[in-house]
Amino acid sequence: MTQAVGRLCFCNKTALAPMVRVGTLPMRLLALDYGADLVYCEELIDIKMAQCTRVLNDVLETVDFVAPDDRVMFRTCQREKDRVVFQMGTADPQRALTVAQLVENDVAAIDVNMGCPKEYSTKGGMGAALLSDPDKIEAILSTLVKGVSKPVTCKIRILPSMEQTVDLARRIERTGVAAIAVHGRTKEERPQHPVHCDAIQTVAQAVSVPVIANGGSLDLVKSHQDIQSFREATGASSVMLARAAMWNPSVFRSQGALSTEHVMEDYIRYAVRYENHPSNTKYCLCQMLRDKVESPLGKRLHAAQTSAEICEVFGLEEFCAETDDLTMEGDVATMPVRFDRREYPPQITPKMHLLEWSRREKLEQPAYETVQRALDRGFQSTVTVADKKYRSTLWEKSKKLAEQAAAVVCLRALGVPEGRTGEPDSGLVGKRKWEEKRSDESEEEKGAPARAPDASRSACRKRHLSKTPPQEEVKGQDFQQSFTLQRWAYRQSVSLKTPMPSEPTPGSPPTFSRRVCLPLSYGASHIHPFNSPHAFQ
Repeated sequence: MTQAVGRLCFCNKTALAPMVRVGTLPMRLLALDYGADLVYCEELIDIKMAQCTRVLNDVLETVDFVAPDDRVMFRTCQREKDRVVFQMGTADPQRALTVAQLVENDVAAIDVNMGCPKEYSTKGGMGAALLSDPDKIEAILSTLVKGVSKPVTCKIRILPSMEQTVDLARRIERTGVAAIAVHGRTKEERPQHPVHCDAIQTVAQAVSVPVIANGGSLDLVKSHQDIQSFREATGASSVMLARAAMWNPSVFRSQGALSTEHVMEDYIRYAVRYENHPSNTKYCLCQMLRDKVESPLGKRLHAAQTSAEICEVFGLEEFCAETDDLTMEGDVATMPVRFDRREYPPQITPKMHLLEWSRREKLEQPAYETVQRALDRGFQSTVTVADKKYRSTLWEKSKKLAEQAAAVVCLRALGVPEGRTGEPDSGLVGKRKWEEKRSDESEEEKGAPARAPDASRSACRKRHLSKTPPQEEVKGQDFQQSFTLQRWAYRQSVSLKTPMPSEPTPGSPPTFSRRVCLPLSYGASHIHPFNSPHAFQ
């Protein structure tokens, strides 16, 4: 026990308090960045944690405790290993020990929540409900102290009388805990009630273990300088901050707090880096905004539904694109991609490239499924190629844009060029130009005005025109060959602005208003205009 207590000192520390939905990995790391000495995770219930499996996440470089339904209940990393305190909600000594032994190699200390007055905690006999059962408190803490190698602490509230509070604190001390955190309010009092600094001071004077003062965020702690004032007012060894740190975790900075916007951006970077759930990320950011949640920034944040969209609100799209690579959401490969028409050549799109690639690979045509979000009428498409699905996590303003974004995700996942300007040509651009050329010539056949030929084009075509009529070149040809010859000659005459040829009579050679002589090297197979080397000059 002595060895365990010595591994982590709780004297003269500032700590991030355990807060449900707030004390996740991004907030804990951010608090450490800003100067916190210790960080507590949110209260995690023993029954749920006991069902978890410890998983090494090589991608994120984290240790994840994963529930049977694949939810990550607790995520930690090497950087906080020596300073993170795991807080659990429990009412059973053996379950508490099971959970503590599961996580002890990945945390710095184990804490038991004995002060939360919320119903979700007290209805199971946990949290503040334990304050009325000192025997159970003693059993839980004694079992943990004897059963794990890491320091054990607890967090309590003051009782109706100071005598009861001191008696409980001394009884807790005898179990061998490393420290006691005291919230300076009773379980009936709420944050708007003033904190009882004198009660914390009385407890600190009554026990020999470090006492961590908590509850001064609203009344006393508004800046880093106030932390020391709160410590002195309570006579505590250390200070634990909850709401003051939730509103702006840079309160831990000795150099002074940063702007809310700066802190929010720092938080988002950690949230994206460690794949924090978007709803939790948004919740924490809204707590930082406080009374500005109805501002334009707050409204845009409220509308965001994914990590990529949250990044977009704060202008962090590039960071998100670099960090949040292709991931899987069920059986769908996702990536934060937005289609920008300006990044592609005229008349070339990712959908065209994906379709062309599918044809070359002899796959079925890509199938798109699009849904519309009622909140802002945004669109999101999923494309299926070779029985695999791809989707952008960003919502677009139209169905067409959403489909293009889905195609981009698919192409990037497959490693296929998507056609952006500057990318290696996949052949689609050249094919597109060739099709445009054919379309132009088709219009000429229909009598549409032809574009003025340049000098080189006219010169090439004049070389195949003669002033004397051919003698034997069309004899013996059937009608189809004659008609093909007429088509080729017709194009020559149109390009040179000559009269139209006369209609052929089946079974007889065609006649022309201008006589045409083919080069002797041309056989029947070369008569078709698309086989002529001069057809597209």
